Amino acid sequence: MADHLDDYINAVASAMALPVEDAWRPAVRANLEVSLRLARLVDDFPLPDETESAAIYSA
Repeated sequence: MADHLDDYINAVASAMALPVEDAWRPAVRANLEVSLRLARLVDDFPLPDETESAAIYSA
């Protein structure tokens, strides 16, 4: 997975013309790994087909 993340980081940095220094890459990769892990939790959460999104969000 790390090779794919490195490729993704390189591709996104290139597409956005965003310089990513070599010293930053471990932190960027770690942040992306955590974000993907959290996204997997949300994606894997089972919802019934009848579930509808909330029309209004409030805090």
